[in-house]
Amino acid sequence: MQPIRSYPAIQRLTSGRVWRSFFRHGWPDNPLDRSLVMTTNIFFHLHPVKVSLSSLRATYSFGLGIISVVLFGILTLTGVLLMFYYVPTVERAYVDIVELQTQVAFGQLMRNAHRWSAHLMVLAVVLHMTRVFYTGAYKPPREFNWVVGVILLLLTLFASFTGYLLPWDQLSFWAITVGTNIAGYAPVLGSTARAVLMGGQEVGQEALTRFYALHIMVLPLALTLLISLHLWRMRKDGGLAANEAPEAPDGG
Repeated sequence: MQPIRSYPAIQRLTSGRVWRSFFRHGWPDNPLDRSLVMTTNIFFHLHPVKVSLSSLRATYSFGLGIISVVLFGILTLTGVLLMFYYVPTVERAYVDIVELQTQVAFGQLMRNAHRWSAHLMVLAVVLHMTRVFYTGAYKPPREFNWVVGVILLLLTLFASFTGYLLPWDQLSFWAITVGTNIAGYAPVLGSTARAVLMGGQEVGQEALTRFYALHIMVLPLALTLLISLHLWRMRKDGGLAANEAPEAPDGG
């Protein structure tokens, strides 16, 4: 039986630039590609084997990627701690926040650490994307990682948006009301997206439950997986600017 990869259409697809941007090695149907599947594991690429001398300059990347990851770690830790004192219901949400700030030891510090880390992460990710764009670090072979970075930016903004409702005060209530109404005017999927987020015609218990589930489960999981992929691809593709000489590929 003829192998699938031997068909001309499949060969044209797998030899194209888009395919090679997504996949760094071939389908694991031979010993070499099977070994590459194992050796390209994310845990083997958390620290680079070698780095470009120019990338060690403080002004090269300003450490914005690492800052974003560290802030995400702080958000995860403080978010888990906040979950011990927060109940996502319209009757308890605001009361729990007030009690957290006034009656729980270091509760105000914990909430402020979570809040300001969220604001700083949005800023750090935006600046990181800006730096990558202006230094040309999105160009081949790193275009796929640039797309992953754009998705991470959108998820970061969405995580900030969903967390804004959880204190259940007047500011968050009306901000989410305005934000979801604006989203409803988006073409094609606007009304559907608003209905999925709100669960009804107005901001209420259904919206609070859905925003809470998105904020503590769906978005953190998606961010964790994509950050891992982003770091792995950075190690495989390198992070040199367009005007610098690339290093030899590592075979992955």
